[in-house]
This record gives sequence, structure tokens and C-alpha cells, in this order.
Amino acid sequence: MAKILIIEDEKNLARFVELELKHENYQTVVENNGRKGLDQALNHDFDAILLDLMLPGLNGLEIARRVRQVKTTPIIMMTARDSVIDRVSGLDHGADDYIVKPFAIEELLARLRAVLRRVKIEKESSQENLGKQKVIKFKDLTIETTNRIVHRGDGKAVDLTKREYNLLMTLIKNKNNVVSRSQLLNKIWGPDSNIETNVVEVYVRYLRNKIDVPGQPSYIKTVRGTGYMVRDEDDEKEAK
Repeated sequence: MAKILIIEDEKNLARFVELELKHENYQTVVENNGRKGLDQALNHDFDAILLDLMLPGLNGLEIARRVRQVKTTPIIMMTARDSVIDRVSGLDHGADDYIVKPFAIEELLARLRAVLRRVKIEKESSQENLGKQKVIKFKDLTIETTNRIVHRGDGKAVDLTKREYNLLMTLIKNKNNVVSRSQLLNKIWGPDSNIETNVVEVYVRYLRNKIDVPGQPSYIKTVRGTGYMVRDEDDEKEAK
């Protein structure tokens, strides 16, 4: 039985979500204060966290950031703010998904099932690959897939977030082929996510800023109106 932490200061909403989760056989813990919620998240084990953005004591972005420093617990951000920058900010601070208030409880339950399912698949995949270090080289990048570490040609490590790493790997595994924004969205955030394609554009920009060499063409090519691709050096020379 999955155990869910609900951090929400709107008590009526928190109670409603708690009752619905219990009806679906989840265990629940509810906190209405940001600092108390963070304490619960850091000192106890949960299968997922439902996290409000605006909270007394400590806001949801800071809670997500601190939790992500030490734990991989899935976080679904619950927020009334739905601009692209707000969504990207929540994801960038460590949230796995978000849902905009007011929401239908069926949608929240579906998103919760989706993140729990992704965690299970990732855990099973990690166990299968344990001890099987694989190194992928692309141009001057060296990628250790088991440790999820990326190095430049000069040996310097590139600090990528989980999503930036997954974005890079998805493009490399499909090198010389265009990957659409919707395909990247489904692969990295999952088919059940509510993320819009313009969020993909933001993450491509983040990734370029970290891996591209100043003064050199970007590793990631934009195919106007379609998506993105990376190409082998030989293919690039042939294309010229």
C-alpha cells in the first residue's frame, strides 16, 4: 500500500484529497504548514508527495528543492498558477508533475498512478543494469549510463538534471533522426503528464547552455516546425 504525503494549507482541499486517497487504499499523512511538511518529507519515507505551491512557513518550490537534494520521492505540485514559467520553475526545482487548481480528483489520481508506475519501471530497470556500466561517446561527450555522468572531452563533468540527462540520451539514441517535441514530451515526462510542448523548448535551451562549446555550432539542431535532432560529425560533413 503506497504512502502519500499531502502538504496543503487549504484544509478543506487537503481533507478532500486525503479521503479520496484513502478510498483508493492509499495511506496518507497531511501537513498544512510548509516547514512541518518538509520535516515529514525528509525524516519519513513516502511513495509520493502532493505539494501545494503557496504554503505558510516555507513555499512549495523550496520544499521540492530541499527534498530533491537528498531523496528521489516523486513530487506532484498542486498549484493555481499555470503560466509556462511557473510550471518550468516547479519542474526545475524537482517536481515530477504538476496539476492546476481547481482539478478533478480523477485527474489527480491518474497522475499519482502515473508517477508511481514510472518509479517502479525505473527501479526495475536500474536493478537489471546494476553492475553493467556502459559508456557512450558522442563527439567530445563521454556518457557513463549506469552512473548517469556526462564528461566533456577535457574530462570536466557536466552537471545535468535528471530531465536534461534523459533529454540528451533520447536525442543521442535517435541520432540522425528528428525527434518531435511531442515524442520528447512522452519519453521524458510520460504520456500521462500534463506538460505542454513549450516546456520541452525550455529544457533544450538549458541543455544547450550546459553542453555546447562557446563559438561552436550547437550539438542539438532545431528542425523548424518539427522538433530536434543530433547528428554524427560524418553525417554533418556529408550534408555540407
